[in-house]
Amino acid sequence: MCEANETEFSEFLLLGFHEFHNLKALLFFTFLAFYLLMITENCLIIIFVSSCHHLQVPMYIFLRNLALTDLLLTSNIMPKLLEVTWLGGAIISKMSCLFQFYFHCIASFTQSLILTAMAFDRYLAICDPLRYSYLMNQKLCLHLVFWPWAITIILLVTETVLISQVGFCDSKILDHFFCDFVPILEIASKDQSIVKGVDFSLTIILAFIPFVLVIISYLNVFIAIVKIRCRDGRRKAFSMSSSHLATVCTYYGPIIAIYMFPAGDDTPYGYKMKSLLYTTLTPLINPILYSMRNQEIKKAIKLLFHKSSVNIKKPFIFFIG
Repeated sequence: MCEANETEFSEFLLLGFHEFHNLKALLFFTFLAFYLLMITENCLIIIFVSSCHHLQVPMYIFLRNLALTDLLLTSNIMPKLLEVTWLGGAIISKMSCLFQFYFHCIASFTQSLILTAMAFDRYLAICDPLRYSYLMNQKLCLHLVFWPWAITIILLVTETVLISQVGFCDSKILDHFFCDFVPILEIASKDQSIVKGVDFSLTIILAFIPFVLVIISYLNVFIAIVKIRCRDGRRKAFSMSSSHLATVCTYYGPIIAIYMFPAGDDTPYGYKMKSLLYTTLTPLINPILYSMRNQEIKKAIKLLFHKSSVNIKKPFIFFIG
């Protein structure tokens, strides 16, 4: 906490992208369009997977949870980003800032673990297809969905509490568009070694190790694909994995750059741009990369819209009849 003659700030000023103040209207409507598109895409994925019986299989259950993490990530950050962009800066209370940081970390790290579960699912489906249904049963699937959420919710309480205790007496200006780890510690007053150690440990456990497991899974997947003699079989197996691998790369690239190596020569502008990449671009392209290219999702969309059109026509036919 602060010294006896110092007053701790109870609110912070988020600067956002103040470097582009003259373009704030363009940035605002661009971010708004991205946000509405992200919400629409991920809500549709959740609706389609939940409403279609033939999509109640592990791969799509994981996909639904991936969409949930994207919704949490964007809905936690984008409304404040829009306010900051439009006003050229915005006040956020210390408590709201800590909650934003907490839910941001939950969404980010849960997504990391869900992507790992999806990689494991693809590994079993391609490398051990005969035992896939037996190994990836409903019980295991539920565990792989439940524990990523539970682990992150529990572990991140400690880090959030530690951050709340570092004291903010020197400055209340956060040169960022949301309450992220590095910008918060830049204005902290007390020694930060414990908080940094805890954050590094959590990043190793919840991001780096899952990333290594994903790489190991896909090395085995690619070896199995190469061994498939049938060209159509190889193409189908590669199609099943390529979109998920692209999502993994889009997610882990900025995360590792920011959280594994947060210090150094990175400027606030560069840090904000990398953060913007995984808080807006990744949730935007996840449904496109992994879902919209999937034939089962396309069939579900057509079926759902066909049912809707039939239900709309029935009352009209009854009325004119």
